[in-house]
Amino acid sequence: MQTKLIKRLIIATALCGALTTAANATELRFTVWTGSQPHLDMLNAIAAGFAETHPDVTVKFDTIPFNDYVQKITLQLAGGNPPDLGWLLENSGPAFVDAGTLVDVSKTLNDTAGYDYADFSKPAMGLWTSGDAVYGVPFSTSPFLIYYNKSLYDAAGLETPSERVADGSWTWEQLKADAAALRDADAGIWGYETVDGQGYGARVMHNLMPIVRAYGGEAWSDGTCTLNSDDAVEAVTLFHDMVYKDGSTVPPGEQGDFFSGKSALTMTQLSRVSKLADAGFDWGIVPLPKGPAGDAQTVGQAAIVAFAQGKNKELAAEFLAYMTDKDNVAKMAEFFPPARKSVLQSEAFLSSNPAVTPEQMEIVAAGIEAGSVLPNSVNYPQIEAEARPDFDALWAPDANVKAVLDKLCKDIQPLLK
Repeated sequence: MQTKLIKRLIIATALCGALTTAANATELRFTVWTGSQPHLDMLNAIAAGFAETHPDVTVKFDTIPFNDYVQKITLQLAGGNPPDLGWLLENSGPAFVDAGTLVDVSKTLNDTAGYDYADFSKPAMGLWTSGDAVYGVPFSTSPFLIYYNKSLYDAAGLETPSERVADGSWTWEQLKADAAALRDADAGIWGYETVDGQGYGARVMHNLMPIVRAYGGEAWSDGTCTLNSDDAVEAVTLFHDMVYKDGSTVPPGEQGDFFSGKSALTMTQLSRVSKLADAGFDWGIVPLPKGPAGDAQTVGQAAIVAFAQGKNKELAAEFLAYMTDKDNVAKMAEFFPPARKSVLQSEAFLSSNPAVTPEQMEIVAAGIEAGSVLPNSVNYPQIEAEARPDFDALWAPDANVKAVLDKLCKDIQPLLK
């Protein structure tokens, strides 16, 4: 009888401990825009490492589609359902900092043993710092690249982009000609696909700015819109002609997924290489083409941030520090080119992704070193909303590119002051 009572007490004590542990457990909600299983597997492995020293903490990665990401995060912050941490793009960063929605994590980073904050590239940190305050840490400083279907090039007997890079003839005009030559309407194959197939909406600036910069243009400068400059108009006209005169480029409303072999070329970043795991064709990676203004590499940047409205700010800052230490940045480097100099310059980085050769990773590293980030502003969300109808007007066969860009600059100019 006594033995049974002791067993019951032991079981009751164990259950009580389990309930106490569950009651004390904390879940950090971390918003991301990726649904890629290799990406999520890597992120969950990092979270599992954090749990080894924080056994009562779990991290839930909450995927929000890219097109809706900023809007939904903003609504969650305003509606009392804030995430603890999240990814944030460079063009949204200044607006979130200015609104006071991000935690200054500088003390946590400086107090974390072995963190080595000075290892981060100072230019890469520029958008995320103000004085001594640090409002985010870049996990991806990723140049835009051109992926090409080598099998289609070989079948057509065309000189590949890699060969043209070597002989100095890789230009936007050449990409335009290649896209037209490789378009096969009967086989359902397009010549060129925009960034993630979203170049007419959520990624219109990602799609156009690399071309505009190669032609000597810029979106805005010193508080003045310059997207209607002669250089910018020439660049946008080149792309518009690819869509509507050549018929080589996937137009708005159509599908032409490069990763399933339906387009010969696309512009994207290193993280998308996971989509080629089961590709039924040979492929290659090259830098962005040159233009009349020369080489103009463009970098897309995203940072990990902790939200000021979050319920677990201190713990969120600790996880941010853990996730961006040298070891975990090296793990993320397989898909997301780092801002840590020691990782970027290491042999391990060049061999970090088994699907990408060290020579191709050198292209990525060179793009980071030479590239400029996309346009940004504290008013970027408003600028994007104001510009959307004007960009929509651009996507018509008879659009007057100069007139559309003149109107766009007139509409966004008050937000640039």
